[in-house]
Amino acid sequence: MRSVTLLIGTICLVTMLPFAIQAADFDTSKPLLCSITDVRECTPDGGCQKTSLEEAAMPEFLKFDIPNKNVTPATPIQGAQPTSIKEVERIEGKLILQGAEEGPDKVHDGLGWTAAISEENGKLIFTASGDEVAFVAFGTCVGQ
Repeated sequence: MRSVTLLIGTICLVTMLPFAIQAADFDTSKPLLCSITDVRECTPDGGCQKTSLEEAAMPEFLKFDIPNKNVTPATPIQGAQPTSIKEVERIEGKLILQGAEEGPDKVHDGLGWTAAISEENGKLIFTASGDEVAFVAFGTCVGQ
């Protein structure tokens, strides 16, 4: 379970930014900087429970580099690898980013993830799911 949260940590972040992007500033030719304000961990037997960012082992800030199709912690984390963005879609005023990751060697904890970012206000909803666990995170993104 811990390695799942560490893997998710490479594609999540922690602190809320004090402002949101405006539609006119939503330029996906440049990276987006995002933060998470609330995280829920969901399991089949326990429902969804609020979890701290520390317990989820998530980095503080996340950079979505859409032109290069990767996601990285904004501050380097030892051992963290970039996560590939496999799909980018614009649907009804939302930027939808999707990817999938294998777990570390010899650990069965691969997962799929989706980030939905409002082009109107920068609000982010991030979901990630694997075997017997899912995470739902809420936050904000700004253009860089």
